Amino acid sequence: MSGGDKAFEEKLIGIIKAEFPEEKKVYFNNIAAENYKLTAENVHKLKHKISILGLEKSYETAVAFENNLIEGNTKLQEEFESILTIMTNYLQQL
Repeated sequence: MSGGDKAFEEKLIGIIKAEFPEEKKVYFNNIAAENYKLTAENVHKLKHKISILGLEKSYETAVAFENNLIEGNTKLQEEFESILTIMTNYLQQL
């Protein structure tokens, strides 16, 4: 995506690092409230960050989980939340 442009990469990572914690918090609030429509919207936003970070299989999981939520099904929740943990750890190391 960046074509090797380090300044662009750093700016993009900076945006992700700034937005991700709040988006993750909103996701957890909505899933706890069993508001699956809003949770699906949260997953939709988060899956773009997953894609930007190059996590292809994780992106596929996010797409499937989003579709499940739209149907009121929380199947893949544990897998998705594991992806959020991986992203959190990765972003903290940058």
